Parts: sequence; structure tokens; C-alpha cells
Amino acid sequence: MKSSSVAIVVAVAVAGLVTALRDRVALQEMLGFGQSGHAATPQFMLMGRVTGPETSPKPQIDVQAIADRLHAATLVPPLPQQGETAGDEAEKSLMVAQAPQQQPTAAQPAKSAQPKVDESALRYFASRGDKARLQAEIARLQALYPNWVPPADPLAVPQSGDRQLEQMWQLYSEGRYAELRKAIADRQASESGWQPPPDLLDRLDVAEARARLVNASDLKQYATVVQIGANTPSLLTCSDIDVLWRVAEAFAKTDRAPRARDAYVYILKNCTNPQERVATIQKASALLSYAVMQDLLALERPDGNGGREFDGIRNELARRFVAAGNDDPDLAVAPAYLSIVQRLAETERLASDSLLLGWYQLRRENYPDAERWFRAAREKEDSAIASQGLALALIAEKKPQEAEDVMYKWRGASKDATATYLAATANLMALQPPANLSEEVLSRIASEIIAQKYVPTAQQFGWFARTLNQPQTAARWFETALRWKPDDEPSAYGLAITRQQLRDRAGVAEIQRLWGGRSERIAQLGEATNQRTTTPSLPAPPGQMVPQGPTAASPEIVRAPPERIESANPQAVTEVVRQPAMQTVTVRRGARQLRGCTTTVNAQLLDPETALSRGWCLMDINRPMEAAKAFDAALASSNRKTREDAAYGQSLAFLRAGLSNNAAVAATKAPQTQQRAAELQIAILADRALAAFDAKRYREALIFLDQRAQLRQEPIDLMVLRGYAYLNMKMYGDAERIFTAAASTGNKDANRGLADLKASTHPDTVD
Repeated sequence: MKSSSVAIVVAVAVAGLVTALRDRVALQEMLGFGQSGHAATPQFMLMGRVTGPETSPKPQIDVQAIADRLHAATLVPPLPQQGETAGDEAEKSLMVAQAPQQQPTAAQPAKSAQPKVDESALRYFASRGDKARLQAEIARLQALYPNWVPPADPLAVPQSGDRQLEQMWQLYSEGRYAELRKAIADRQASESGWQPPPDLLDRLDVAEARARLVNASDLKQYATVVQIGANTPSLLTCSDIDVLWRVAEAFAKTDRAPRARDAYVYILKNCTNPQERVATIQKASALLSYAVMQDLLALERPDGNGGREFDGIRNELARRFVAAGNDDPDLAVAPAYLSIVQRLAETERLASDSLLLGWYQLRRENYPDAERWFRAAREKEDSAIASQGLALALIAEKKPQEAEDVMYKWRGASKDATATYLAATANLMALQPPANLSEEVLSRIASEIIAQKYVPTAQQFGWFARTLNQPQTAARWFETALRWKPDDEPSAYGLAITRQQLRDRAGVAEIQRLWGGRSERIAQLGEATNQRTTTPSLPAPPGQMVPQGPTAASPEIVRAPPERIESANPQAVTEVVRQPAMQTVTVRRGARQLRGCTTTVNAQLLDPETALSRGWCLMDINRPMEAAKAFDAALASSNRKTREDAAYGQSLAFLRAGLSNNAAVAATKAPQTQQRAAELQIAILADRALAAFDAKRYREALIFLDQRAQLRQEPIDLMVLRGYAYLNMKMYGDAERIFTAAASTGNKDANRGLADLKASTHPDTVD
């Protein structure tokens, strides 16, 4: 009978111990630590099943050792932190509730003397109204003291038992752990031999460890989080799910994704709170890869209503998985998730859903589908990111003209948006056959290329100028591209053959000297060689997709933006516009007979020669717009010389009217002599500099002035304009240098510029 009783006690104790320790051992295994802190072979599976080698010998049962371990295992777990529920505490005390009460045996009388039971925690929990903790404490005391009977009214337990101890419990419950440590130390110093209850010390150790773990997690000290979790396995249970989440995150942030996966798997296999399980999947999806998430989702359970427990976040997960596919073009997201996002895009009509699908298809080179979804996104909400995606799809589909139009509005939204717009311009200018572009489009492209110093499109402008038989314009663009990128061989080659066309032998020889050792085609360039004017494929800008292919020149000349604002220097504007026109009249006056032109006549009814003569007459009486119409009629002549004079005259008429863009177009209507082409270019650049200055685009004005200065020495009035551009850009040193040089000639505007400079830099000295 005695042996049978002992066997029963031992069996029950072992069963209770296994139940109590299963969570701790499982989490120790998850962390990779055994009880000694080293890697250990697991003896308890995650679900608490006892396993072991079949060939292992049957151990000898040590009853006292099991009793000691049972005593340690049945200590009440740490108090729950803020936000925990009674259900959490009940689960935390599960190990206590399942611990058996020892039955008396013949060797152990039922009424044997019991040590004094410390009921201070019992009364404290009752006074706080904490029923969950109260029941956990009762279960703990019953496990430790089988013959102890809990009081019917815990509040009736006398308070005079130990007031200091109750104050210590209060400090613990309020999270004032440092003060509690001090109170314990003070009492031990004042009362020799006094020791705090082991329960209080255990709780305090675990609470402090939890506080350190949370603090380390908040500070992103993930290695510390893992270490504390390994050293305090009692924290790693379903009753404190927040700690499990933090440990899992620490594993993920320290590049130990398999361990993070194990932590989340542990939660999904062992923890039952529905809200916490859903939150676990949400947290894991932000840290783990798509493939790992599929493993976790395989642990989903029915929700009891005919559905699955994660149905409420299925849409959120689908969006996240498609977004992951956007980052990794090799990731094949399950069609089911794509279908969910497509349904959401069509029903909820959020631009973000269409964008997800657009980028997903673009990354997989499904350009028609990508275009469809990006257009849908722009219809719902026109944004920079939607326009950028659509432009990239259009570029890939060889529709750069629409891509340029789509991106122009958003070209400055971000660096990526700017790069996309520039890629569209390069591909647009490289179309073959050339696109039919309006003056406005060409002007805005040119302005943006100059502002961004984008070499591929600048080079393209050089090539299309050659196809329009404008070699001087082409040379200027090739030179500009080389100034921005000195090692651009296609631009160097274009400049070489353009100078050859202009019979600039010295210029060709200089390019061959600089490039002969780096470019075979430049080295072998001969004056009689018939060179092609096409360019090699365009390089793609960083991060963008620019389709490769043969390029061709644009059919239009570059024009600056047509907007004009009231000039800051009207005298300079008048002088710059009048000067080339007056010179032209002087040149042409001896070559024609002046005739009356004061009456209004429809120039289209005149023969070309008469229309040409009338045009010059109208220029003499300063009626440039009527003159432009007369010159236009003269362009219909079959005589080459008449067409040349008409194009030249129309350019001058537009310049006098302040329409430099139109003047540039007119100059292309018939070939010009080198002298005339240079003269027109100088006047057009000056007018564009003035227009840019009037529009407060001071940097652009300086670019045009620099280009003009390379063709002819800068006059005083344009020097003053340059000085004011520097002044408006707060480049005071350069402004002072220019104003001083111009003022030395006695120019009043330059002296006024010096005064304005002084007022800007020393306002306190100006009356």
C-alpha cells in the first residue's frame, strides 16, 4: 500500500511538472539555449509531449528532487503588465492550477505541522480587487501547502501581520522596482536575519528583466533583447505576448529570420487569444519574407463561423504581398493575392491599389497591363508617382511623346521624377522617323535640358539640327554636351563632322588631336568622307528604363519658353532687339528699292519678289508683324536667293517684335550664309537672355549670355544685364566685378547697378 501511494504521488507530480514546464522548455529551445545556457537537445516538444530516445535506460526516480522542481515550477508567474486581461493571467497560472495536491501517506500524517503560510500577497490582491491574481495566489499556496485552507474572506486576514511587507507589495504593483529593492535592503540591514518571501524576489527579478527587455526593444538594442529573453524563459509564454513579439522582432532585425519564424510559429501553435493571433500575423508580415509568411498562414484555424481566422486582414496581407513583388521582380506572388488587389482596385477605387498593380506588372515587363493600371491610378488621383509609372510604361512601349507630356507637370517632384522626364525627352528626340513636335514642347524640353545639364538630349538636339541643315546650331549643342560631359564620344564625333561641314579645318584638327587616341572614327575622319548623322543608342539614366535603339534628329529647332515678363531693364531690351535689325536694314538697303507700303495689302496676293520688297519696306517703318507676313509670302518663290532673303527678313521681323522663338523657326525655312546664320544666332541668344531675365530665370539668362559671348564680344548693355543676373542670384562678388568693368566705360546703368549692389549688401548705409 505504501509503495502504491508513493508511485501515485510521483506520477501525479511528474505529470504536473511536465505541464508546468512545457512552455519554458519550448521557448528555451526556440532561443537555442538549454538550462545551462548552451545549445541543448530538446526533451519537450512544443505541444508538451515527452519524448526521448527509445533506447535510453529507465531513470531512477528521485522523489525529493521532483518535489523541489515542482516547488520551483509552481511559483506564481510575473504580474501582467498594463493592457493584459484576466484571461492572460488565467493562462499564466495554468501551470499552478494543474499542479496536484499531495495526498497524505502513512509516513506523512494528515495533521503534521506546517510552516507558517505568508498570506500577505493574498490579502493584498484581495484588497485591490484583482480576482485573477487572487485565484493564482490561492492555487500557488495550495500547491505549496496541501493542508492549507484559504480564508473565506481574504480581506479578513489581519493587516498587522507585516505592514512593511504589504508596502513592499504595493511598490511592486506600482512598478517602483528600485524603491522596492531599497526597501528590502533597508529592512535586511535593520532586522538581522529577515529575508523577503521568495515569491516577492522571484516576481521582482522577472519584472525587472521584463522592463530591461522592453527598454532594449524600444531602443532597438536587439541583441540585448535576445539575451534577456534567453536568460529569463519565464517571460516567454502566451500570457505575455508582447514580450514574445519583441523577441521575434529582435531575431528578424538581427538577420535571424529562421529564429523569428520559430517564435511566431510558437505563438500560432500554442496561444489561443484570437486578437493576439491576428496581431501576430500582422507583425510578422512587416518583418518576414513572402515565403515565410506562407508557412505561418498555413497555421490558420477556422473561426467557427464558416470562415478562417485571418479573413479580416486578408486584403491587407494581399496588398503587402503585391508590394513585396514590386521590390523583387523574381518573386511570383500567388494569383489569389493579385485577384484580391484587383478586386479592391475595382470596387474601392483607391489609387494606391492601382499603383500596386501597375508597379507589379512594370517590374515584370508586362507593359500594356502596367499602362492600364497606371492610367486607372491617374484617373482616380493624378500624382507624381502615378505619372512616373505611366511614363516608364509608355517609354518601354516606344511612346515617348506621350510620356514627356505626362511627366512635364511632375518633372520637379523628385529626383526620380526628373530622371523619368529626362529619359522621356531623350527617347522622344531619338524617334525615327522624327516626331511632329510643337514649338511649345520643343521650347520646354530645351529649357529643362539646359537647367538639368542632361547630356543625352543635348546631344540629340545637335543631331536633329544637322538634319535641318543648321550646322552652327548643331555645333553649339554638341559643344554644350561636351562642356557638361567632356568624355562623351558621340558628341565629340558630332562636333567633328559638323565642323567639317562648316569647313572649319582647324576645329576638326583640334578634335582629332584630343580624341584621336580614344575614337577610331574621329581619328579617321576625312573631309571627303560622307558620314552618317545618326547617333548610337542612348544610355539609360540611373534607375530608369530607356529602350535602346537607333536615334534620329528632331525636325524642330530648340526654342526657349515664350513667356515674357516686364523687363527690369527696358533700355537693354530695346537696344538688343534693335541692333541686329538696324544692321540688317543697312546691309539690305542697297540691295533693294524702297517702295510705298503705308497702305494695307494682303501679302499673299503679291508675287514673291514684290512681297519681299514690301517686307523690307515695312521693316523700315517699324511694322514688323506685317513685314513677317510679307516675307512669308516671299518664301513661296522658286528662286533660291529670294527664299534665303525672305527667311532672313522674317527672322529679323520676329526678333524686332520680341518673338525669338518664331525667329528661330523662320531661320530654318531656307539655308543661310555663315555670316547671316551667325548674326541671327547672336541676336536670338541675346533676346532669349532678356526673356529669361524678365521671367526671373536668372541662371538660364546667364547660360544664353555665355553662349552669345562665345560668338561675339559682349556689349556693355548685356554686361549690365549679366551683372543684374548675378545680383539677383546673390553672387555679389561676380556682380561687383561686372558692374565695375562696365562702369569704367562711363555707362550710367552700370553705375546704377553698383548702387543697387551696395543697397543689397549694406542696406544700413543707404539713406
